[in-house]
Amino acid sequence: MAIAPDVSSSTDPRPVTDDGSGINAPGLQYFVFGLFFIFGGITSLNDVIIPKLKELFTLNYTQAMLVQFCFFTAYLLVGIPGAKLVKKIGYMRGAVAGLCLMIVGCLLFIPASQTATYALFLGALFILASGVVIVQVVANPLISLLGPQKTAHSRLTFAQAFNSLGTTIFPYVGAIVILGSLATVTADQLSGQALLEYRQAESEAIWKGYLGLAVLIALVAAAVWHFRDRLKGETHAPSSGLAGFDLLKRTRFGYGALCIFLYVGAEVAIGSIIINYLAEGRVLGQPESVIGWMISLYWGGAMVGRFIGSYFLTVFSPGKILAFNSVGAIALILISANTSGELAGYTLLACGLMNSIMFPTIFSLACEKLGPRAADGSGIINVAIFGGAVVPLAFGALADMTGSLAMALTLPAICYAVIAGFGIYARRPA
Repeated sequence: MAIAPDVSSSTDPRPVTDDGSGINAPGLQYFVFGLFFIFGGITSLNDVIIPKLKELFTLNYTQAMLVQFCFFTAYLLVGIPGAKLVKKIGYMRGAVAGLCLMIVGCLLFIPASQTATYALFLGALFILASGVVIVQVVANPLISLLGPQKTAHSRLTFAQAFNSLGTTIFPYVGAIVILGSLATVTADQLSGQALLEYRQAESEAIWKGYLGLAVLIALVAAAVWHFRDRLKGETHAPSSGLAGFDLLKRTRFGYGALCIFLYVGAEVAIGSIIINYLAEGRVLGQPESVIGWMISLYWGGAMVGRFIGSYFLTVFSPGKILAFNSVGAIALILISANTSGELAGYTLLACGLMNSIMFPTIFSLACEKLGPRAADGSGIINVAIFGGAVVPLAFGALADMTGSLAMALTLPAICYAVIAGFGIYARRPA
């Protein structure tokens, strides 16, 4: 999933050097690339555990989408406090704090699994996501400062590639570890003690997977802690807790923030149901344990499209490219919803390719000409990522109401239509 290039409300730790040379901390950016890889992968793992939890707890789609609701609500509740924490203790110590919170979230999957309690799984996901948000508060602006200012966009694009790499690899491995253990019996065939024991046994793969993830995060946290004093002369400008919200009065920025809300929501909604969608008899008709790996094609498409799009964005108007990709996503959804078999499956997976350039393009178009208010605008756009909580939940409710995932795809199609309108609106410079 794409992420905001700067989620703090108004931070600039650039040392006393104002010559545009950036922070001189050789080797540190490689650890920041690692942070992008980890929190990108963790976010996309939700798409793997949703079908697992849906089966274990016999959930409808609305209930299953609470996974994404709890995860992305952290962006709304933790984004601004997380920025304040980072300002207080600094970037490197802030990164360690976020990583430690992520470790706590991973470890909470153990009691959630042993008690077979869905609410505890949701709580663990919220804690995990809170740590992810804090790490993003650190990683996004820091990568732009670890080198010359004139190459900041290039470094950020490169870092985003690591994020996409994580969203491609983690679901593939997660599908093997988590979905591969699905038993032949299903939870709706059991009751009482047998159901409890089944849930405990089948959720063992979940907590073991997240325990391994906790170990990996701990190693990264130790490495970051080792570099905790590398940023000399780090300073942060004070800002109001509501800094930037007045920017929503600007039509271009307000429209762009809405599109970020809708884009993240549409991207997450499709990713959340794609395994269940492919498993339908109308589409591929294969069990989740067999086709679970295919979620990596969705996120991998976004990674490939980012490289392709980076070229076309230098040739054509970014607004026109955004509109083109949005219309392309709508076309793919319509084809998928009205066909069957492999065509229906692969056209929906191809939406990932259309998603590739949307987030950074919407962001840059919305924040164009904000000048000294750019950081505040970025903070508001980070809050707009909350769309990843709202739209998937609405998608699940629509799927339950209509009894059809294909019909529910109307919602992300509408989201893309609004985004296409923004591309046309913002095709000319501000």
